[in-house]
Amino acid sequence: MRTGLQGKTALVTGASRGIGKAIATALVSEGANVVLSSRKQEALDEAAKEIRAAHPGTGVLAKAAHVGDAEQAAACVDAAIAEFGGLDVLVNNAGTSPHFGPLSEIEPAAAEKTVQVNQFAVVQWTSLAWKRSMQHHGGAVINIASVGGMVTEHGIGYYNATKAAVVHLSRQFAMELAPKVRVNCIAPGLVKTALARALWENNEEQISTYMPLGRIGEPEDIANAAVFLAGDAASWMTGQTLVVDGGATIRPSIA
Repeated sequence: MRTGLQGKTALVTGASRGIGKAIATALVSEGANVVLSSRKQEALDEAAKEIRAAHPGTGVLAKAAHVGDAEQAAACVDAAIAEFGGLDVLVNNAGTSPHFGPLSEIEPAAAEKTVQVNQFAVVQWTSLAWKRSMQHHGGAVINIASVGGMVTEHGIGYYNATKAAVVHLSRQFAMELAPKVRVNCIAPGLVKTALARALWENNEEQISTYMPLGRIGEPEDIANAAVFLAGDAASWMTGQTLVVDGGATIRPSIA
């Protein structure tokens, strides 16, 4: 598959670990320049060091920014453009889930933080990418949602509500930014990341037996989908959500 990503510039939020880091690594392997962003510069520097070691001579920039801070977001987008001359791909990956429990028990501060990071940041960063660069020469935006945004689930209902919003925001932006910019979404199932550790760490083997494809996802599974959506192979695709869940959502509800 020819991706056409050679020499393009991508910015990935939440890129110091997990899915974000895997996406950044995969984009670099296709010849793209990549800007890694997350809250902590030290963690970003370590991730950038690993990526450069695996792919010598590639363009990798580590730029810390709190995904919910407007000034830091703008500075990060501007740094990407200043370093590499433009911005072709934006991956809105950063996420948080500070509350675990019933919706009726969530505190306002936790609810506000979840919306700020998971939902409004998609609007903020996509708007910046559009106004600063993509409205002039086009591009692709990939938003990381969750299959949780399509089902009900114990404990993480508010997180899932924000991810459902991400699916709709992707469709809305796809309509508003066409034909210059393609906007698509990935809805991962359960993936072995630190954020989801409480959901899989102590019962991975049991969960895997219920998965049609026999295993929990790896960050690289999501990264492969992101490379497809970023590249030329998806050039006639916008406003869509790719479910990458090992078949979890096709399981029969009753055995």
